[in-house]
Amino acid sequence: MFRNEIRTEIEIEGTAQEVWDTLTDFESYSEWNTGFVKAAGRAKVGEALHVTFSQKAGKTMDIHPTVLVAEPGRELRWLGRLLMPGIFDGEHRFEIHESEPGHVKFVQGEQFRGVLVPFVRSMIEGNTLSMLQRVNADLAARVRSRAAA
Repeated sequence: MFRNEIRTEIEIEGTAQEVWDTLTDFESYSEWNTGFVKAAGRAKVGEALHVTFSQKAGKTMDIHPTVLVAEPGRELRWLGRLLMPGIFDGEHRFEIHESEPGHVKFVQGEQFRGVLVPFVRSMIEGNTLSMLQRVNADLAARVRSRAAA
């Protein structure tokens, strides 16, 4: 089985609970998130989400991942698949680590597995990585603006 993993991180001024609340307020994604432009569902293990993410050249793609982990203030993880297991699976994770009071290290990453991974490696390492970095910056700005309000 082929694998590829990407990882990003950012320091966010805010509490773990504020980051969690913003991250799991899926219905508000269209207001601030330029990577995952729409989302619906609940951050609850076993729940199916509906997520629309942006791709290159203004295109979007819909996925329907299943929540694997939902630990408030700590971690959200989901698994999305293309067609069937083993073709192209993406396990996405969002981790929240309090680094000091009022600050968290936010880690976001995805592990891709399946027979198609070698054929889309450049897309994963380019487009997907830059999209996750945008989401990190968007999340940090959203948490800051909510705290200021």
